[in-house]
Formats: sequence, C-alpha cells, structure tokens
Amino acid sequence: MADPHGLMIAALDDFTFDMSALASKLRITDDSEQLEELHDLAAQAAPLARPRYAYKLVYIDSRGDDYVVLDGIRFTSRILRKNVLETDRAFAAVASCGPELELWSETLHDPLYQYWSEALRIQALAAASARLVEAIDTLFKPGHIAGMNPGSLTDWPISEQRPFFKLLGDTEAAIGVKLQPSLLMWPTKSASTLFFPTSSDFQSCQLCPRERCPNRRAPYQANKMSEYFA
Repeated sequence: MADPHGLMIAALDDFTFDMSALASKLRITDDSEQLEELHDLAAQAAPLARPRYAYKLVYIDSRGDDYVVLDGIRFTSRILRKNVLETDRAFAAVASCGPELELWSETLHDPLYQYWSEALRIQALAAASARLVEAIDTLFKPGHIAGMNPGSLTDWPISEQRPFFKLLGDTEAAIGVKLQPSLLMWPTKSASTLFFPTSSDFQSCQLCPRERCPNRRAPYQANKMSEYFA
C-alpha cells in the first residue's frame, strides 16, 4: 500500500525465523546445549518480528560528471552517475528488521543473547530486503536491477543519507525507520538502497578494498575503479 508521502510500504506479517540457518550461522550444532537456549530466545522474538520495507519510484532529472539529480534532489557520486546512464528512473528504498525487534533486543543484557539477537534481526532484515526486490519487480517490471547504499563506498559517503532520506520522505511515520544525527539508522538493522535497472552485475563490494568484511557479496576488482573514474 502507499502512504501520503508516495511511499509504497509493507510489513511481512508471515515472517518466521529459519532456525536451521540461524544455528548454522552461529555455529551451534544439533547436540549443543545452546540450541535450546537459541530456540527459547527466538520464541521470545517471534511474536514481535514484523520486518518491513518502504520504497518509491523516482526519476532522473539530470546528470553531471559527478552527480545525479533525482526528483529535484542532488546526489554526488561518479559511480552512481555511471550506474544510471542506461535508465531514467530508479527506486529509493529502505528495509528494516522492524522497531519491535530492535526495542526487544535493547532489553537484553547477556552479551551472548545480544549477539544472537543481532543474528535474528539480520535474518529479519534480509527477508524484508528480498521481499522488497520482489515487490519492485512485480509492480514495475524493471528487468535486472542492482543497488547502491549511501555510505558503502568512499565515492558515495554516508553524508548522502541526508538527501536520501529527504527523497524518501517520512520513513519514521511510514515504517518506523529514522535517520539519527550520527547518520546511522534506527533500527540498526536497516538498509537504505537506491535500486536501478541495469544490464551489468554491479555490486558495491567490487569497488571496496576492505578485507575481512563479513558482509562481502562479491570479490574486490581493482580494475573496475578505472572504468568508473576514467
């Protein structure tokens, strides 16, 4: 459904935790005494788990050498500018584990349970993110899409979160996600993304040299930087 700000919003009322995947991620084996504790913690979280997302269709007004104007709002990034050369539209979006899970996690004091709750919230965020992409595909049929996250690359720094949330509108009222003065989002397990139709298999990770990143989705490709900054 759409809210007054033009955002398409939805909550995953059918979400359930994948306990097998959680146990595997946390390296808890079937014969571990911790497995029952993990199930008990997930049982506490389950009634509160309502991951959600919001997105809107935006149009590209103009482009410069190192910037793009989306619905009247300027974003500075050579990489973003190159990525949207093939299209005149994009999708500004945010997905989240949901404020209910975040508030619940803040009541936990045991460091181990705090760590486990992070895994629970990450799984909820992943589910919302996947459903978001499905929703865009179902409604707009954009073909293959890729995405960029403000702050994921030096070329598109986290300061770009300010204009990005201005572009989105009141996400706090819509789905409970707010941009803090630190430019981090609350709930902490939230992701802001600009999706765009493209014929390439772009991943921000291809341009990020950071080693040992737990969220890496593609290997670093140093040669790609010259393609964007030639």
